[in-house]
Amino acid sequence: MVFLNNYLLDNRELDAPLFVTFYQCVVTVGLCWLMQLLAKMCPGVVDFPSVKFDLKTSREVLPLSVVFIGMITFNNLCLKFVGVAFYTVGRSLSTVFNVLFSFIILKQTTSMHALICCGIIMGGFWLGVDQEGLAGSLSWSGVFFGVLASASVSLNAIYTKKVMPAVDGSIWKLCFYNNINACILFLPLILVFGEVGRVASFSRLTDLSFWGMMTLGGVFGFAIGYVTGLQIKFTSPLTHNVSGTAKACAQTVIAVVYNSSSKSLLWWTSNMMVLGGSSAYTWVKSREMQKTAHRGPQDSAKEKLLPGEKENPGV
Repeated sequence: MVFLNNYLLDNRELDAPLFVTFYQCVVTVGLCWLMQLLAKMCPGVVDFPSVKFDLKTSREVLPLSVVFIGMITFNNLCLKFVGVAFYTVGRSLSTVFNVLFSFIILKQTTSMHALICCGIIMGGFWLGVDQEGLAGSLSWSGVFFGVLASASVSLNAIYTKKVMPAVDGSIWKLCFYNNINACILFLPLILVFGEVGRVASFSRLTDLSFWGMMTLGGVFGFAIGYVTGLQIKFTSPLTHNVSGTAKACAQTVIAVVYNSSSKSLLWWTSNMMVLGGSSAYTWVKSREMQKTAHRGPQDSAKEKLLPGEKENPGV
């Protein structure tokens, strides 16, 4: 999906990242309706809950939808201004924001070992920015949107866990309501940022191959939304963020090989620092949770977890 969105957003004729994201949300809502219909027609083959729009549930999911819009919009804007290879480093601060939000919201302190891991991640981030600058391909706009995307990813993981009871723990229902809310919220944003005129004057507006690529992006978004929600439901926001970082590192290698790019040793070092720091942070948190699990309930209550994180050594 990252490579596909990079192709769509890199189109200089169509400078409308919000519209591209909006359309993918519309496709996701349509797929939810289609899956619901198929479940009724083939109950033994397709398993999908019956979903009827409820305004009260929609309002309960709304805080997540606002964060969700920020996450996918900033992701796409970051991708628009930077290449797929640097996209990994540009969005590497999700774990750091988890620690920051836990301190600001919960007044929870973090162990020195965990802070050192965050320092390694931040070091990898700044080294990557430095190397992109030396290569002459740095976009500060891309870096800015990457940081905002990282913050939004952390908040999205937290709010997904918090609103899950409102949809009876159903990933599909959450996907349905979240994307309906997003479609509605995107409309005024598209108008405010003047994308209606750009879309209307786009030369490939009647090109079926363009809409095919746009629709395929929506299908990937539907699949990713389901897998992401499932991962957060059964593990924790931390697990989601770290596995996302690992995925991004693999994606970086593919991007460099595909584009036949030549990167410096320090550039690769920055990526390894991000991956190594994130992996080390997971190990440290796992050890801390194991120690907490062996204490009494009163001692365990003193150490608050990030909202949605399970007291589970298998993070």
